Amino acid sequence: MQETNQTNSDLYEIPPDQLKNAHSKKIVAGICGILLGGLGVHKFYLGYITPGIIMVLITLITPWFTCGFGAIVMGIIGLIEGILYLTKSDKDFYETYILNSKGWF
Repeated sequence: MQETNQTNSDLYEIPPDQLKNAHSKKIVAGICGILLGGLGVHKFYLGYITPGIIMVLITLITPWFTCGFGAIVMGIIGLIEGILYLTKSDKDFYETYILNSKGWF
């Protein structure tokens, strides 16, 4: 019996229109993550409402208690996620964030 190392992405072909849509979403979400990451705009854009609300609440509410530390952390997370979005291939972005709905990193 022969063992194969195929992943799910090797078993099906992603339609070109979905890859084009993933590319445009990747660019917009990446830029929003880098510029407005602390507010979770990139999460809302990708349809991740709960993670977006968590980021907004931490950014807007925790400065009262942590002297802005929560907002800084959310900004860094947004920056990292924006960079991750932009460095992934369109196919990887589609599989990870659109098809599998991975909400964080």
